Amino acid sequence: MNIILIGMPSSGKSTAGVLLAKTLGYGFIDTDLLIQNEQKALLCDIIAAKGAEEFLRIEERINAELWAERCVIAPGGSAVYGERAMLHFREIGTVVYLKLSEREIERRLHNIVLRGVVMRTPGESVAQLYAERVPLYEKYAHVTVSCDGLSLEETVSAIVRAVFPEKTA
Repeated sequence: MNIILIGMPSSGKSTAGVLLAKTLGYGFIDTDLLIQNEQKALLCDIIAAKGAEEFLRIEERINAELWAERCVIAPGGSAVYGERAMLHFREIGTVVYLKLSEREIERRLHNIVLRGVVMRTPGESVAQLYAERVPLYEKYAHVTVSCDGLSLEETVSAIVRAVFPEKTA
């Protein structure tokens, strides 16, 4: 079984994902790195050169074709726009939504453009992005872990408890 971490940019998918993988003895896959490797460019440069909609098509294809076993998978925050990819993720593992408040996202997210954050509407604010994406994260998640106020280690422990309740009972 895989664990797929979804959530807003800066919610800790990659950071917590690496530690979670080490804790469980799983592999770790950051799908943003797969995209950058295939396209031979940074996310922000791909979005600038090809546009948001083409980037989303590339992201959905790569995510939908991903096959892994016993891995923690951290897709980009925009992965939830790709229904085919999200249904694939739900089939190959447990999808965990790392939920943070809008205020905490704004505090953590310093440069939305350099981070390679996909905005379908140019100049979209974090508040607009949050309002647009949260319902999608909630739709596709098997479980939700509220991460506000949690340290990295506490976040990983909360994910383990959510995914493996029998181990912590």
